[in-house]
Amino acid sequence: MNAGRMAPIVQENPLWISWHDSNWIPVLNPGNVMDYFSEKSNPFYDRTCNNEIVRMQRQSLEMLNNMTGMEYILLHVQDPILYVIRKQHRYSPTEATPLADYYIIAGTVYQAPDLASVFNSRILSTVHHLQTAFDEASSYSRYHPSKGYSWDFSANKAIAEKTKTQTKKEAPVKEEPSSIFQRQRVDMLLGDLLRKFPLPLPQATNNTASGADMNNAGGGGTAENDHTGSEHTMIKQEPSDGMMGSGRGSNDAPPEKKMKL
Repeated sequence: MNAGRMAPIVQENPLWISWHDSNWIPVLNPGNVMDYFSEKSNPFYDRTCNNEIVRMQRQSLEMLNNMTGMEYILLHVQDPILYVIRKQHRYSPTEATPLADYYIIAGTVYQAPDLASVFNSRILSTVHHLQTAFDEASSYSRYHPSKGYSWDFSANKAIAEKTKTQTKKEAPVKEEPSSIFQRQRVDMLLGDLLRKFPLPLPQATNNTASGADMNNAGGGGTAENDHTGSEHTMIKQEPSDGMMGSGRGSNDAPPEKKMKL
């Protein structure tokens, strides 16, 4: 790959970095704070500025008002904690355009964010939190055909699922009541089925039932008569005295048998 075609290295956002020199912090004051900011290791300092030219010529910083170009000025002092330095482009002794502000707190240099960066950060943070809130809320949403949408704010889903499983094993499943829509729909389907397949007439049903009862009654009487006849056939009757006397009168009596001695 050609080195000239390589993509430029992405520079680190200056709002995310800071700089300090521990050797300067104990002696830092409004008189030397600009020299402290002009250190070579400071990533916020541009060496092409007019301050570097005046410094190399050992001239006073008041000469910056007579020059044009980029420069750094001490804007605000709250000794010994806070110092504010502004980077600006000077067009004339009375006209300059601010480019960036830097503040030094307890010897550490930071770049102050511009208004666009503040708005961008706040909007991104708001959108992120809203998206997180919507995702969290949707995870608690539940839907059931008979109940519709509902919320389930169980603190621990794992424990809730485990408890639910144990409850299902221990207790029988309770049938949920049907909704009005389901009942009306079932009634409508049953009505359609009755119209397509009507029930038989009640009169025909009664006649059939009465005929079956009569057949059962007739069969029962025949069985009873057969049973009675069989009982009469099996009964043995002993001849009575009257019957025996009448029989002897009509027929000759058998000769008497004498007992042999």
